[in-house]
Amino acid sequence: MTKKTLGIHHITAIVGHPQENVDFYAGILGLRLVKKTVNFDDPGTYHLYFGNEGGSPGTIITFFPWAGAYKGRIGDGQVGVTSYVVPTGALNFWRVRLEKFKIDYKETIRFGETYLEFEDPHGLRLEIVEREAGEKNHWEFGEVTSDVAIKGFGGATLFSNHPEQTAIMLEKIMGLEKVCKEGEYLRFQSTDDIGNIIDLKMKPTGKGQMGVGTVHHIAWRAKDDADQLDWKQHVESFRFGVTPVQDRNYFNAIYFREPGEILFEIATDPPGFAHDESFETMGENLKLPAQYEVHREQLEQHLLPLEVRKLD
Repeated sequence: MTKKTLGIHHITAIVGHPQENVDFYAGILGLRLVKKTVNFDDPGTYHLYFGNEGGSPGTIITFFPWAGAYKGRIGDGQVGVTSYVVPTGALNFWRVRLEKFKIDYKETIRFGETYLEFEDPHGLRLEIVEREAGEKNHWEFGEVTSDVAIKGFGGATLFSNHPEQTAIMLEKIMGLEKVCKEGEYLRFQSTDDIGNIIDLKMKPTGKGQMGVGTVHHIAWRAKDDADQLDWKQHVESFRFGVTPVQDRNYFNAIYFREPGEILFEIATDPPGFAHDESFETMGENLKLPAQYEVHREQLEQHLLPLEVRKLD
């Protein structure tokens, strides 16, 4: 039987100044900063996690903020657009909110749905769509109440160097269902209520270049460690090289590059973000993995200060 991922676990991107990043995703989009830690492979850099009130899988966008780093180019071999889903009837609130903060946007229709397309301060391409499915986000911040708050990911649009092969990967290996085609996009769907829609662009965009304003990788869900090891064996059976399991403290991760050169991760749902600080205080303090705790003072002096601010 073909394995089937529930959908997106998280999406990780590279951005610029960390305070600009926090102001946009917390202050304007109203997401909760659920974890402030460091890049485990580059501890002089923050790793910031934003999501719903609990940082549930399917809601988490994470960032490596590198102030002053070179600008990337969105293109083939990357997640081109990250899609957020809001409750039915909430789209007009977001029109008004984007205008309030002078964020340029345009409206497009794809597969019969209206999308608000815009960019974050560092050039990352985002969109908002309203759908009935998915639990409401009960995190309220500023003028963003639970009736209009972002529920999590609507999905993502993939730009592939070899879209036909990526389509096979999504359907035959990751277990998504191919549901329809419209223009240059092929749509796939997973089984969960959020983070479940993947639009694959079937025409070339031009090769992407990693840097500020681009997505580093997209992570798919595994229900636990045993399921993740099963996924590892499953992907390797198709002759893809998969990394050993990496302990990321809040989930375990394996990585591989799919045929269109997009970096895929498969991440476990547990343990989540509240095991090293309380649910109520998640995101307030810098949390370090054990191997870097001895360097806390040095790291705190090096990392740029940031705070979650209400901008309304």
